[in-house]
Amino acid sequence: MEPITPSTPDNKDKPWLKCQFHDADQTSIKKPDEFEISPEDFAPLEKNSRDIVDRIQGSMFGLTVGDAVGARVEFRPNRYLVDNPVTDLIGGGTWGLQRGQFTDDTSMALCLANSLIACRDFVPYDQLVRYKWWYRYGYMSSTGHCFDIGAATRQSIQEFEKRQRKFAHDHDILLDQMDFLSDRELLQAFDVHCSKEGVAGNGALMRLAPVPLFFFRLPKVAVDYSGISGQITHGDEKAYDACRYYGALIVAALQGEDKNKLTSNTFYDDHWEWFGDKPLHSEIMAIAQGSYKKEGGYQDGIRGKGYIVNALEAALWAFWSDEDSFERGVLKAVNLGDDTDTTAAIYGQLAAAGSPSKEKNGL
Repeated sequence: MEPITPSTPDNKDKPWLKCQFHDADQTSIKKPDEFEISPEDFAPLEKNSRDIVDRIQGSMFGLTVGDAVGARVEFRPNRYLVDNPVTDLIGGGTWGLQRGQFTDDTSMALCLANSLIACRDFVPYDQLVRYKWWYRYGYMSSTGHCFDIGAATRQSIQEFEKRQRKFAHDHDILLDQMDFLSDRELLQAFDVHCSKEGVAGNGALMRLAPVPLFFFRLPKVAVDYSGISGQITHGDEKAYDACRYYGALIVAALQGEDKNKLTSNTFYDDHWEWFGDKPLHSEIMAIAQGSYKKEGGYQDGIRGKGYIVNALEAALWAFWSDEDSFERGVLKAVNLGDDTDTTAAIYGQLAAAGSPSKEKNGL
């Protein structure tokens, strides 16, 4: 039997969608800022779409800026930040990055965005391939190599690689072609849920934005895919529902719903049809009903931790209390301490999608 050689998506004119290196030995990968992208790469905008484009761009920039601002003090406790608060975007610190360089949050979001563009669809297998490229080669990294990867994400990517090897053997596929599976039957046969149950880290939520941005015209689809996008690497029900709820908020923001509606304790009830017949986990429902609205912030129990429930609550607290200033909100998120870049990246996805560009003070 001849080995199956899956077809490769044709993206010759879009080099950023591929895993590209500077040299034939594949020792130095091209970083996102080393690709030239021309306006011809994108379809023309529809009339009256400028506001939507501003919100879409804002969400991605908000994620990236939050990540970059928080990177310098990642893992610093609240006590340290009370004495040494972050007040601006600067380099150095935990990772020794240059001003504006981002970490895993943005790298994985770019992997996800590129997958949606390359496939013109939601294909979890391709998403995992790109996460693997980031992990192994530094694809979409601001430094050219993978760093700051979470334990749950690493374990899921390694499990994905293990499944790729077994799948290639069982289906007589060349292993070096496994990253380019496009046959629908083969994709359906591959189990993409590579996480163990009970894994509920914030890594599922930090990269979310591209999914609701891509599918915002179909809210129910956007919400469902938002949940699945997190579930493939973080298998806990709370991770699935945190992503569904936050995805719904981003969709609503793109559709022009104001902040009062986005932070309403009845948002879930007002948009119940977007969630289908799957109610939210009780801990996520508590957040949807306003558990994050605590004037004292950290003193009242808001924490920028790696647990996805804490992360969602912290990001929404920063959004609720930012007084319509992105700068104020992102600094509030960072200065909670602990997983500073991720809390701020989650905040930025929603906050910068929630208003046209002229209102994004600080972004």
